[in-house]
Amino acid sequence: MLNLIDKIGDWNPQLLRELKGRLKPFPVIIAIVTSLATQLIIFLAQFRDFPGENYRAYSKYCKVRDLRKIKPELRYCPTNQIDMQLWWRDHWEYMFLALSIIFILTLLVGVTYLIVNDLSQEERRGTLNFIRLSPQSETSIFIGKLLGVPVLIYLVVLAAIPFHIITGKLANIAFSHISLFYLVLLASCICFYSIAVLFGIFGGSALAGFKPWLASGLVLMFLFMTALMSDNNYYDNNIGFFKIFSPMGITDYLFPNLFRSRFASLNRLEFFGYSLGENVFSTVAIHLFNYSVWTYWAWQGLKRCFRNPKATIFSKKQSYLIVASFEIIMIGFILSNNFTNNRRLWHQIESFYAWNLLLFVALFAIILPSRQTVQDWARFRYQKVRSAKNSLNKSLLSDLITGEKSPAILAIAINLLIAASAFVLVILNVKLKFLLGDYLPLASLGILLFITSTIIYATIAQIMLMLKNSKRHLWAMGTTAAAIILPVFIISILNVQPLKTDYISSIAWLFTSSFWYGISNARISTVFGVFICQLAIAALLNWYLIKQVKSAGESATKALFVNSEQLSVNSYQ
Repeated sequence: MLNLIDKIGDWNPQLLRELKGRLKPFPVIIAIVTSLATQLIIFLAQFRDFPGENYRAYSKYCKVRDLRKIKPELRYCPTNQIDMQLWWRDHWEYMFLALSIIFILTLLVGVTYLIVNDLSQEERRGTLNFIRLSPQSETSIFIGKLLGVPVLIYLVVLAAIPFHIITGKLANIAFSHISLFYLVLLASCICFYSIAVLFGIFGGSALAGFKPWLASGLVLMFLFMTALMSDNNYYDNNIGFFKIFSPMGITDYLFPNLFRSRFASLNRLEFFGYSLGENVFSTVAIHLFNYSVWTYWAWQGLKRCFRNPKATIFSKKQSYLIVASFEIIMIGFILSNNFTNNRRLWHQIESFYAWNLLLFVALFAIILPSRQTVQDWARFRYQKVRSAKNSLNKSLLSDLITGEKSPAILAIAINLLIAASAFVLVILNVKLKFLLGDYLPLASLGILLFITSTIIYATIAQIMLMLKNSKRHLWAMGTTAAAIILPVFIISILNVQPLKTDYISSIAWLFTSSFWYGISNARISTVFGVFICQLAIAALLNWYLIKQVKSAGESATKALFVNSEQLSVNSYQ
């Protein structure tokens, strides 16, 4: 045992630290007892429906179907006519499926909470900075965290796996399907945990006490929503990207009785017209591919900002690749839809816009620099401009596009152009015969509204991040959220409906983040007018931001000169 501990310590000191603090006799015993007790409860719970003398004759387990035709008054099935073999097979399956859901919820929701909570505690205690100074690599540190922090939950699940496999075999479930379930669940855990670690170290001590609940709550809500989507025909490919993020979908696919659905929606899943759902291995492969992509990006963010907490999670160059990855995967599912009419196509474009809006809101958080970072960049620019104005103007554009410390509004605009290209591909590659009347120009103008409105939100967030207030990150989140949500909420409360006969209502919706809801009932001239207004608002906000940045750079430079002069005077005296 001591040799094993020494080997673990040599391989990963962080893992050894976590295990020594958690693998104590009493917690280990509690974990194993909890697992065994849960299995026993699931097993005993099935006996509530155990067939007896009062078992209904119309039950699927009763063999006397013909007898009921002769004796319609027959209410209860004779005990010797109950198909106990079928009953036990189904109830073994119920136990198997119940354990499957418990595994998903425990591993994703519970472990997410523990990981984020551990990092929040490390931040509050100040020990996270000591870990940053460790000679260990970022990969070694976080592998130690991911394996060590939730080790008791891992014990709970591992103790239940034998019973899970046994119930699956007794239910005549193919072992290959059970193995594929474990493989997808493992990949989803790695992806979700990587994102949880990134979320845990992001933002420092802000919302430290609330972070674990927020992270685990978001995961739980996501799993719940994707479970509800499992039997809705409309969501076949509309939200295919999100369904392959959730292990709920693949569980329903591998074990169709999970949600009592006639068929799982993944059966109809297509990617760039290629049918994935018809083959188990292709369906599993797209899940693994998706998890691999976003696990890779999560680790890139961890490696970038762990040693330097003041750095943005991703660089501007990385953001372009992230957005491109997102758009390619989304387009693959969207273009696989079979559009039968204009309205269905329009709803598809609306949902595509909604997912992109969520993407860009997240992008604000990961690439917009803080006040100090922008101030340092502005001071550097101010000093260089004074000495070499002409030569520096040429590098300003490249600095705004790829620079590490410059404001990210231009980078957001480039990412918007990438997303807009995806919109154009969607519009041009669907069956254009359904794009009748004003739909095509309205959809094109909708893309422009998407660009201008998102730039407005990004500029508001960057302006808030330039505040001298210590809570500027909270101000940025609150103000941006208010700008996106509040107008929609107010208009919805007032029950304003976008009508072709009511220009004011259409204009009201066009100035909100849900403009796609009202754009189909608006005139082309009205939409273009709103675009011009939003363009003017974006220009004014960016003018104010530029003024703020210049002022910050000038004031910082003057303060630096004053301090240096005082030091010179003091040293002379």
